[in-house]
Amino acid sequence: MSIESYPPPVNQLLTYGNCAEMDFDNWPDYLELGIAPTDIPNLIRMATDNELYRDDEDTLESWAPIHAWRALGQLRAEAGIEPLMGLFEKEESNYWEWIAEELPLVYSMIGQAAIPALAAYLADTSQAIFPRTTALNCLEDIAIDHPEAHPECVAILTHQLESFAENGSELNSFLIGSLVDLKAVESAPLIERVFAADTVDRFLVGDWDDVQVGLGLKSLEELPKKEFNQSFQRKGVSDPGFTGSSISQEAKGFRPGKSDPKAKSKKKMSKESRKKNQKKRK
Repeated sequence: MSIESYPPPVNQLLTYGNCAEMDFDNWPDYLELGIAPTDIPNLIRMATDNELYRDDEDTLESWAPIHAWRALGQLRAEAGIEPLMGLFEKEESNYWEWIAEELPLVYSMIGQAAIPALAAYLADTSQAIFPRTTALNCLEDIAIDHPEAHPECVAILTHQLESFAENGSELNSFLIGSLVDLKAVESAPLIERVFAADTVDRFLVGDWDDVQVGLGLKSLEELPKKEFNQSFQRKGVSDPGFTGSSISQEAKGFRPGKSDPKAKSKKKMSKESRKKNQKKRK
């Protein structure tokens, strides 16, 4: 279906602008364009329209899917829960950083109604690691922004980690990182078992000592002195001293910009993991 098929007011998003040149921390109020709940079907269609996913960032239409999923978030559009998950699989596209950065925010705006579908996606072993990790990050953001959902999300992540022997070290590492971010002290005994089984990538998430510090079970002063990977400083994703960013300040094109330190740390973990997988494929 051609882009001319989008009716007003949704068609305004086709020429709304380059997202890389806008304020990443403060999305526009798309509802001011006249977009309303009745536009949700067309917004879903735009957000998932493969014709709009292009490599040329100079084409304004190529930014329309991003504007559309942001509008769906602002509308708390529960109808978008399942369709937007199809975007998780675009890991090899130029949009993957936008998807990894922004869809967790969108799902958090939609709220707790998204939890069952995200939990099912995370548990789906037919999906690749990075799409499942995106679902994981969506659940984490919901837990952070909706405290009443925190216990449910922690339980889902912990349940998935119980399959550590089948998960693979990368997924285990991302699960542990999120549980640390959520201060899930109740999951500590299981996390210790994962480390004891050596089914975790310590390059991505640090070691058991790092995790105990992140959970508040130990202080830095209690740990033995050791050498840390300089590119990660402390490797635990919740460490407040982590300042490495996977995106340069000058980055343009299909790359999101500013984000909080934890988000930067998670993206760096993801990029390192992707590099390792790319080497395996060669």
